[in-house]
Amino acid sequence: MDSRFGRFWLAMGYAFLYIPILTLVVLSFNESKLVSVWGGFSLKWYGVLAKDEAVIDALFLTLRIAFFSATAAVILGTLAAFAMVRYPRFFGRTTFSAHLNAPLVVPEVITGLSLLLFFVMIQNLLGPVEEWGPFLTLFKNTFGFPEERGAFTIWAGHASIGMAFAAVVIQSRLIEMDKSLEEAAMDLGCKPFQVFYLVTFPQIVPALLSAWLLTFTISMDDVVTTAFLSGPASTTLPVLIMGKARLGLDPTINAIATITVAIVACAVFAGSLYMFRQEKKLAAEAAAAYRDAD
Repeated sequence: MDSRFGRFWLAMGYAFLYIPILTLVVLSFNESKLVSVWGGFSLKWYGVLAKDEAVIDALFLTLRIAFFSATAAVILGTLAAFAMVRYPRFFGRTTFSAHLNAPLVVPEVITGLSLLLFFVMIQNLLGPVEEWGPFLTLFKNTFGFPEERGAFTIWAGHASIGMAFAAVVIQSRLIEMDKSLEEAAMDLGCKPFQVFYLVTFPQIVPALLSAWLLTFTISMDDVVTTAFLSGPASTTLPVLIMGKARLGLDPTINAIATITVAIVACAVFAGSLYMFRQEKKLAAEAAAAYRDAD
């Protein structure tokens, strides 16, 4: 009886989470412009969306920012996680830990406002970002961002916030790792970089991928922080959807959201499949090593 009761409430929880999303997906194929009237199956709104240059530009800008901010967040989060796990005692550890975990608990409005004031202060000290010269040119040529302050500040803000989430995921994996494997590699003559590349890195790859997918999703979904940091020529997709929703229910919003859900779902599925195969491979290698030791 308890088992059936638990399954019932679990099903209710999933229904509460996913029925609105499924409803949105179904309505994106509605011929009628009215949400309350079903006018038949149609791809009309996807055709309208394909001709909307503002939406397409916002989508590609959002994907670029999410990709590069997630990559930067994982790199910085890995360094922070190693500092917290491998060096349990260092000067300023408590302060470092507090600052690292602050984005997890501080409201987004406060975080976005703080980042905005920080970038305004930097701009007052160094001048407009457009005048930074070679650095901004290199940034544009590398990442394809326009030369406006909004794109750069959104990327930097998302990377700084995502670093906290990435560090938590990677730190939990490093704590679970068997440190004796690294010690054995060093005893056999491996240098620190070789130990990381040959022993540590393969074991934390699933955590790195999980952290990357998490920070990628957070960046794509962010509205509050992005609203503080974006400029007139750097509108991301969530901010654009919010602006459209304020003007009324537009069926193209349903089409945009459906495409976003599809992209995130494919990324999560691919990442989960890769992590499953990676964990299966590591388990098989560990089992083979134990058999050889016996």
